[in-house]
Amino acid sequence: MNFGERLNHIPARCAILCAGFAVMAFGIAFSIKAGLGTSPVSSVPYVASAISGLSVGTTTILVNTLFVVFQILLLRRRYQWIQLLQIPAAVLLGVMIDLGGAVIAGIPCQGYLQRWALCAVGIVLVGAGVGIEVMAKLVTTAGEGLVLAICQVAPVKFGNMKIIFDLSLVSLAIAASLLWFGRLEGVGEGTVAAALWVGLVAKLLAAPMRRLEETFLK
Repeated sequence: MNFGERLNHIPARCAILCAGFAVMAFGIAFSIKAGLGTSPVSSVPYVASAISGLSVGTTTILVNTLFVVFQILLLRRRYQWIQLLQIPAAVLLGVMIDLGGAVIAGIPCQGYLQRWALCAVGIVLVGAGVGIEVMAKLVTTAGEGLVLAICQVAPVKFGNMKIIFDLSLVSLAIAASLLWFGRLEGVGEGTVAAALWVGLVAKLLAAPMRRLEETFLK
C-alpha cells in the first residue's frame, strides 16, 4: 500500500488505531486484574507504578516517551519525525489502560483458576489489539519503534531483537521489584504465557484483518 492510499483513509485508520489501543488496554487491565504477571512490554510500567504510586496508565505514558527519546538518540539524523506520533499514541493507550482498569474493577477475582481465566482474556485481548493496530498501518507503539530503531543500527533481525527487548524489560522489572520490594511484582506465570501466546493470537488474526482492510480501506 502506497502513502497516497493511506492518506485517503486517514479518518478510518485513526478510528481503527483507537479501537486497537482500546482492545489492547482492556487486555492489559485484565492481566493486571488477574495478578499473575503482565505482558513483557507492560512489566516495567507496572513495577514503576508500584514503586511511584502513579497509575499504570501514567507510567506507561512515561516509559513509552522514554522509548521515543532512545529512538532519537539512536537514529539521530535518520530519525523520522513523523514517529513522534508515538507519543500521543502512548498517551491514548495509557489513558485507556486506566479507564479499562476502572471499568473491570468490580469483576471478582478469587481463586487460581479464575485468575487464569482473567489472564487468558487479557492475553487474547492484547493479541487482538496488536492485530487491529497493525491493520491501521499508521504508527507503531513506541516499544516496537525502539526495536526497529535498534535493528537499523545493529545487524540483528527484528524477530530476534524483539525477543531480546522483551527479555530485557522483564529482567529490568524483576531486578527493580526485588530491589524495591524484596519480591516479584508484575512478573509471573502470566508473563510467560503472554510472551508465548500474544504473538500467536496476533498471527491467527492477521488473515481476517487483511480481509477487513481490503474490504473497507481500499
